[in-house]
Amino acid sequence: MKEISCKLLVIGAGPGGYVCAIRAGQLGIDTVIVEAGKPGGTCLNVGCIPSKAMIHAAEEFEKVAHMAGGSSPLGISVAAPVLDLGKTVAWKDGIVSRLTGGVAGLLKKAKVKTVYGWATFRDGKTVAVETETGTQIIRAETVVIATGSATVELPFLPFGGPVISSTEALALGEVPKKLAVVGGGYIGLELGMAFAKMGAAVTVVEALPRVLAQYDAELTRPVVKRLAHLGVEVMLGAKAEGLKGDALLVETADGKSTKIAADKILVTVGRKPVTEGWGLDQIDLDMAGKFIKIDDQCRTSMRGIYAIGDVTGEPMLAHRAMAQGEMVAEIVAGHKRSWDKRSIPAVCFTDPELVTAGLTPEEAKASGEIKIGQFPFAANGRAMTKLGEDGFVRVVARADNHLVLGIQAVGQGVSELAAAFGLALEMGARLEDIAGTIHAHPTQGEGFQEAALKALGHALHI
Repeated sequence: MKEISCKLLVIGAGPGGYVCAIRAGQLGIDTVIVEAGKPGGTCLNVGCIPSKAMIHAAEEFEKVAHMAGGSSPLGISVAAPVLDLGKTVAWKDGIVSRLTGGVAGLLKKAKVKTVYGWATFRDGKTVAVETETGTQIIRAETVVIATGSATVELPFLPFGGPVISSTEALALGEVPKKLAVVGGGYIGLELGMAFAKMGAAVTVVEALPRVLAQYDAELTRPVVKRLAHLGVEVMLGAKAEGLKGDALLVETADGKSTKIAADKILVTVGRKPVTEGWGLDQIDLDMAGKFIKIDDQCRTSMRGIYAIGDVTGEPMLAHRAMAQGEMVAEIVAGHKRSWDKRSIPAVCFTDPELVTAGLTPEEAKASGEIKIGQFPFAANGRAMTKLGEDGFVRVVARADNHLVLGIQAVGQGVSELAAAFGLALEMGARLEDIAGTIHAHPTQGEGFQEAALKALGHALHI
């Protein structure tokens, strides 16, 4: 049994863990990172990156299919396109392997030692890692838990056979003729819309009264409209109940039972923290519900143990984990740091895309009088030239001093506006700051400036 000692041990090489280890290595801290799978975690291997690749392929296919129908307003017509999903998946896998290789290279460059295997705590300073070559004991002065999250499995729809998670959906050999999606959150709709564009007949089963319930109804309206346009059937207030042959049993909103024929049933009902199987019971950390409880420096209840990313709660976003990981590395190096984020932007890669940063209008109203400015992409020249007129940018600010509290957008390609939204909130921008910033023309970003102008009462283009 081999033993090694280090100053910092990071458990999990997802976005939070690998960023923490790289930054610690840069700061000269003797660091070891343990990973059971490949570097990059869920996000890079079976989540954010591969799903965006498949979504892009679906968009391209749908564009060409639209042109083949002879109904393209651009005046382009082509022969009917054919999709080879196997090739698409191979292209996606190539991107993933380039990026995982890149992460491994960055860890090496930062002089971080990577141990591949499953780590289990022996005590607060010691873990045992089951590697291919046997058990390795690692003793560390400080430990960072970055074990991430996993797909929630429904007991009456266990994964296997036709029932798949997003992981399997991203590796299918062919497009299912009929796809049932259980869960109308962002993962279900991102993938459901992609498969609908590739030619699948898609039915979404959502237990709540509307899809994308974490966003306000006005923001999601263009997505709901697009779902209908793509021929996606959406069943609201409906509960999946199990399998019957090659069909999904569903209880509809009016209490009746119905069957949905499906080649594949994609279950996307959320994610849960990975808190089991690595010896949490050996170290007795305080919990916040099912998550590990942390303070504003990501410290747990046990001295010398930090936790970051999905295992610490919502929002379960890769960029939140990365920011936490960087901060923890700097704290371990003796820097004065704390978690003081005004904004963690969230992006939903549906069609059209959604971006939220900061407070929603409802949340902002709770703290006093507000001003709201909204600018539609139907009045934006660049959106028109991209056939993307659905959607808007909305800015929420305090009524008294015009401090911007939240920014939302829905529209084609608005994910790229997330950087500007986050920056405005982090810098403490007021409506006048955004309105007074000259935005390049013609761009969709102009909608941001126009929304601020609207909130000030003098929009120029509506």
